[in-house]
Amino acid sequence: MVGDSWTHKLARICILPLVDTPVTPNHLTILRLITGITACCMFAIGTQFWNIWGGILWIISAFLDRADGELARVSGKMSESGHKLDYICDVTVTALFFVGIGFCLRNSAIGLWSIALGFVAATGVFIAEIYAEKIDQAQKTTGEKAYPGFAGFDFDDVLYLFAPIVWLNLHFLFLIGASIGAPAFAALTWYKAKQFS
Repeated sequence: MVGDSWTHKLARICILPLVDTPVTPNHLTILRLITGITACCMFAIGTQFWNIWGGILWIISAFLDRADGELARVSGKMSESGHKLDYICDVTVTALFFVGIGFCLRNSAIGLWSIALGFVAATGVFIAEIYAEKIDQAQKTTGEKAYPGFAGFDFDDVLYLFAPIVWLNLHFLFLIGASIGAPAFAALTWYKAKQFS
């Protein structure tokens, strides 16, 4: 299904110069993975300097996640293997964000428990993503998604907010909420996926 969110439309414009070049969607996907993991490592360091640069790279990585799909569609280079690579990178980067901020907050009021909470949130994200993908694949013919967007925004456009959350030093509260919310969301997604089994 062609993405119609604002970021999809912007990405569609940005990738046009790449359409007739040797650059493939998989190149952008790998670049998305590299920038995303690097951002998470920067967050893990836990200083304001690295949080700022980590946030910038995070936003670039999130945008590349839009750009690879748009390049695949516009250039006619869509493939099942490309989709799987994109999916694996998405799950990996999103889950590692919580691990990264868990390490970032190791000197906070909850100490090393922040690392454990980061892994709990990451596990919840990982499981939710697996079941959301199953729902999406089951509805492939209709183009419906497990969690549709609204008002020109996709559900996963929320990823763009992760960087400002860190910049505004709200990641402590965000981590606490995610350590509860992500497993609950995973359970909800599993429940929704059962009807497609």
